[in-house]
Amino acid sequence: MTTRWRIIVEYDGSPFVGWQRQDNGPSVQGALEAAIKAFSHQIVTVAGAGRTDAGVHALGQVAHFDLDKAFAADTVRDALNHFLRPDPVVVRLAEEATPAFHARFDAIKRHYLYRILNRRAQPALDAGRVWHVAHPLDAGAMHAAAQALIGQHDFTTFRASECQAKSPVKTLDVLDVARYGEEIEICAGARSFLHNQVRSMVGTLKLVGEGKWRAKQVEDALEACERSACGPVAPPQGLYLMKVDYDDGGVSK
Repeated sequence: MTTRWRIIVEYDGSPFVGWQRQDNGPSVQGALEAAIKAFSHQIVTVAGAGRTDAGVHALGQVAHFDLDKAFAADTVRDALNHFLRPDPVVVRLAEEATPAFHARFDAIKRHYLYRILNRRAQPALDAGRVWHVAHPLDAGAMHAAAQALIGQHDFTTFRASECQAKSPVKTLDVLDVARYGEEIEICAGARSFLHNQVRSMVGTLKLVGEGKWRAKQVEDALEACERSACGPVAPPQGLYLMKVDYDDGGVSK
């Protein structure tokens, strides 16, 4: 009897070419599939809720795969974590899912966090996990400007040229910017995102934080529906896939 497994995965994206298996380097998907094969002796395909880019991290990536053999949930989690070493990938939770569950297509909302370390001194402990911006940023102005992007829009301006989505129209539910001491956190939530959408929005909002752009220019950039109207794309190391929501509550609580 085949069992579909749903897992929550945490990883440091620094050494990977991204989530998706590729020929040009190690991927998170590939690491998981190798670990599954090592403990179950089965070759499977792992499907993830989001295809994070090279250098992007995750605390709550959700994925699924099928196994023909019966295992306890704790055994699946612990065996995967054993064979994933020394890769910076950890399965936080494993549980049986319904046969029809799909990590990507059943997701109703994805939550991303972008971290900016806004201080003169470069990071030591958080190197590779934040975007270091040495000059002061106005987080309040960034948040105010971000609200123009909320709702359903054509996000062509904030879409990578190689994006494979059928439509540039997306509905952005949340885009909040807040300062916590030396760190600025940007939280984005939507059912789905275009390729590089979050990083493109963050890079544009940074221009507002620097005082180089006004909020109206962010609105104008959105309405232009032209990639050339976008600000610089923020680097990947500050971006985290935090959580994925499902109608049944999922396992990404």
